[in-house]
Amino acid sequence: MLIEINKLGEHRIILKKVLLLTGILFFLIICTGAGLYIDLQTYADTPSRANHSENVIVTVRQGQSLKSTAEMLAHHQIISNPFKLTVIARLKGQDKHLKAGEYVLSAAMTPGQILKIMVKGEVRLHKLTVPEGYRILQIAEVVDQAGFGLKDAFIQATTDPVIAQKMGVHADTLEGYLFPDTYYFPKETSLEKIISTMVQRFRSVFKPEWEERAASFGFTVHEVVTLASIIEKETGAPFERPLISSVFHNRLRKKMRLESDPTVIYGIKNFNGNLTRKHLKTRTPYNTYKIRGLPVGPIANPGRASLEAALFPEKTKYIYFVSKKNRTHYFSTNLKEHNRAVRKYQLGRK
Repeated sequence: MLIEINKLGEHRIILKKVLLLTGILFFLIICTGAGLYIDLQTYADTPSRANHSENVIVTVRQGQSLKSTAEMLAHHQIISNPFKLTVIARLKGQDKHLKAGEYVLSAAMTPGQILKIMVKGEVRLHKLTVPEGYRILQIAEVVDQAGFGLKDAFIQATTDPVIAQKMGVHADTLEGYLFPDTYYFPKETSLEKIISTMVQRFRSVFKPEWEERAASFGFTVHEVVTLASIIEKETGAPFERPLISSVFHNRLRKKMRLESDPTVIYGIKNFNGNLTRKHLKTRTPYNTYKIRGLPVGPIANPGRASLEAALFPEKTKYIYFVSKKNRTHYFSTNLKEHNRAVRKYQLGRK
């Protein structure tokens, strides 16, 4: 009996030792875990080099692994420990949500900030400026030079009737609907996205009340855009837009030909800059010296001011204008006065 009591005591002592050792081990694990957590949190909140604010452009490819991304950041000295960044990203569930793209980062950013930027996809944006009055061919060159896509591919897309219809433009091309503005796109943005953004910008500018205004003139939206494009190309001084618009409105009302040189030029393939009498006499769908009314479509992409001028012309009786060779024009109400202005301003005669 005494032997059994002694054995029971020994078992209790052993159990106590096991429990004590387990407790100590558990405590050590907690301390170690807490230490690791504090170390990772400190790493996440501490820039690699706080005083080194020089930006570095890095590119994360589609499908690139978290490990490769961390090693790339370490290679560019943006972070100091790729392993810790990988662990932090996985603990926070960010490892599957990093977005591909081009980023502007620096060693002055904390690893936590860098991960947030990549999860949100705050990629570097590239500027694309489309001037008012540019044609599709000119915009294509701007897009190409900005590195967004090849010129020929842009022209092919914007002159495809199927794409135009898909974007809600009832015309054979998107000429006139690529709204002139300054845009910002990520480097890998597709041409389709760029084109649709320009068309959407046009729609945001051409308000429903403008459509009602167009209808009051008996114009479709397409006809307004066409007229606005001619005003855009004829205007040298911005304040003259409503006056030039009034001339075209008056001529349309009187069933007179518009006789606008820019419309003739648009219809000439590979125009060399020299407008001749032969050009003026050659019939094309755009030559307003030969056809009555508006040409079949826009000859450029007009800005807001020209669209507004087309819808809200100045109230005048002018039916002619001639360049004074200083970006402004002389406006006339009759042919006799116009011919005098031509002799004075174009031929240098009194």
